[in-house]
Amino acid sequence: MKAQIVQIGNSQGIRIPKVLLEESGIRGEVELEICADGILIRNVVKPRSDWEALFKQFRDHDDDQPTGSSETTTFEVKEWQW
Repeated sequence: MKAQIVQIGNSQGIRIPKVLLEESGIRGEVELEICADGILIRNVVKPRSDWEALFKQFRDHDDDQPTGSSETTTFEVKEWQW
């Protein structure tokens, strides 16, 4: 699909067809990156953006145990308090 670069105020821009935006899932704030072949546009990856889904998954599976090492540390046994 081809598009034209157009004047937008003091800048230039491109109109991205709705179909491309819907298929790519790109919306809101995006990151722009210069690549060898041109400019890459992608959604901004926000830290902890997937936490809500992960917590829901833990709740749904009644899984509140930490992942990784199953060994209990001295800190956990003697010093940690709720």
